Amino acid sequence: MPESVFIETTIPSYLVARRPRDIVQAARQELTMEWWSRHRQRYELFTSEVVLDEVARGEPAMAGKRLDALRGILLVDIDGAVTMLARELVESGVIPERVPDDAFHIACASVHRMDFLLTWNCRHIANPHNQRRIRQILTGHGLEMPVICTPEGLIEDED
Repeated sequence: MPESVFIETTIPSYLVARRPRDIVQAARQELTMEWWSRHRQRYELFTSEVVLDEVARGEPAMAGKRLDALRGILLVDIDGAVTMLARELVESGVIPERVPDDAFHIACASVHRMDFLLTWNCRHIANPHNQRRIRQILTGHGLEMPVICTPEGLIEDED
């Protein structure tokens, strides 16, 4: 059975964004496009309604492209366990109140036992300082933290 990957909002955002001038953003976009076109087939992909709601915001043409990129990807349920865990991640201060969707991404991936949470959100999700605190909360609920990584971490060398 293939490993599971929860696709967070930044992935379709980088995938379809206009070409950035910033070199770091451009590199992230290239890595995202490479993973999407050459490596994602090795995994079973999941996302959530929260992600779909996030990518639907903003400029309609770009929102449509982001939604198209996610078409056909399986949706995980946002049940009571996910909602409770997301609330705790915010109430604990690990995830700021102003970005509750970030807590839902972590909660969805954890409750549904994803192998990986794929993101470019290095401020709140793929942040090593936050990950320690996230892991403590998840462990308290008997959950394992998925491997939180960027597309670069899931690009396998074919040589």
